[in-house]
Amino acid sequence: MNEKTNINWYPGHMAKTKKQIIEDLKLVDVVVEILDARIPISSRNPDLEELIKNKTRLIVLNKSDLADEKQNKLWIDYFDNIGMPAVLVNSNNGEGINLTLNKIEDIYQKQQEKFTNKGRIGKSIRVMVLGIPNVGKSSFINRISKRNATEVGNKPGVTRRKQWIRINNNIELLDTPGVLWPKLNNEKVAMNLAFTGTIKDDVLVTLEIGFYLLKLLLKNHLDRVLKRYNLNKDIVIEILDSEKEENEKTLEIMYLIGKNRGALISGGNIDEEKTAKIILEDFRNGKMGRITLDEI
Repeated sequence: MNEKTNINWYPGHMAKTKKQIIEDLKLVDVVVEILDARIPISSRNPDLEELIKNKTRLIVLNKSDLADEKQNKLWIDYFDNIGMPAVLVNSNNGEGINLTLNKIEDIYQKQQEKFTNKGRIGKSIRVMVLGIPNVGKSSFINRISKRNATEVGNKPGVTRRKQWIRINNNIELLDTPGVLWPKLNNEKVAMNLAFTGTIKDDVLVTLEIGFYLLKLLLKNHLDRVLKRYNLNKDIVIEILDSEKEENEKTLEIMYLIGKNRGALISGGNIDEEKTAKIILEDFRNGKMGRITLDEI
């Protein structure tokens, strides 16, 4: 396995999307930044940081049900300490949505005087929702608006058309397409984005990403791997304690998982790609428990 994964992940339409966001920022009062609670740092777009620095911001840590509970609280405290209110949200069941609305309403009340001075008496607060692909931005908007307001798909970047969505008398949202940034200089960030599915799997080698995710999980969450795949702890510990090279150990355990899951090809050999896909899907769907990759 190659330790360096070269990821070509910046589709041509992203530059146009970024330009549109710059224009749309002039129309809004508040930016709601949607992050993946499992990777709050890796899922932030550094290119947009400079653009939105003068805007009042609310951080939404979405998919919080998939992230470690203790880490969730630490991240809320972290953002509060740097002057950015933050909320935990699960867009699938609506948990945290009312709190998000309350936070936006609080911002609205604090900014009413400014609106009055601009002649915007009785006008609603304009909110832009930003987030990189696959952080659940469209699902969040659909949940907060109580309707299927946006087109949702399982491929990053599926939201396409600009649209204003009225939430109530005080709030209207501007949805934006998910936008990436051109260059990944940090290998850890790149892998975290791949593990969580932000980078489309057809751009990557699924086997490689699944392999490195397993390697990370064996290091930090061994018990969860053992439980999920019904592995013999003594055998796995024996492999991990052996003198073999680390990648070789990981591959051997990956084969055990493939065998237990029936991921076989002709001749009884292990289907490595299918096994990698099983590991990735189990992590992404929370079947190994609540795991945060960006830890404080």
